[in-house]
Amino acid sequence: QVQLVESGGGLVQAGGSLRLSCVLSGRTFSNYAMGWFRQPPGKERGLVAAISWSGDSTRYADSVKGRFTISRDNAKTTVYLQMNSLKPEDTAVYYCVAGPNWFNFGSWGQGTQVTVSS
Repeated sequence: QVQLVESGGGLVQAGGSLRLSCVLSGRTFSNYAMGWFRQPPGKERGLVAAISWSGDSTRYADSVKGRFTISRDNAKTTVYLQMNSLKPEDTAVYYCVAGPNWFNFGSWGQGTQVTVSS
């Protein structure tokens, strides 16, 4: 059973940066594509970024391209989301996800709150 634990959320001013981390346990990390979803207040969840099992391929939502970077460290079984130039509209609960590929994320973390003040 895959377990995902996120950390790194918090309150930041617009223009600031945060780095989210997510540790996977229970299964072999390098077998999984990883990603981050977010759910803003009153809105649906949407994909923010995803990375292949090898780390060679990434994809991003248009709204975060050039500002956010997803990466992974297979030795530490950890995926990261570096968020720069944060905007108030980035305020959301961020969820770490894992799956056999980035079209099929079946495992979810509990979520971490990111709040960007104007």
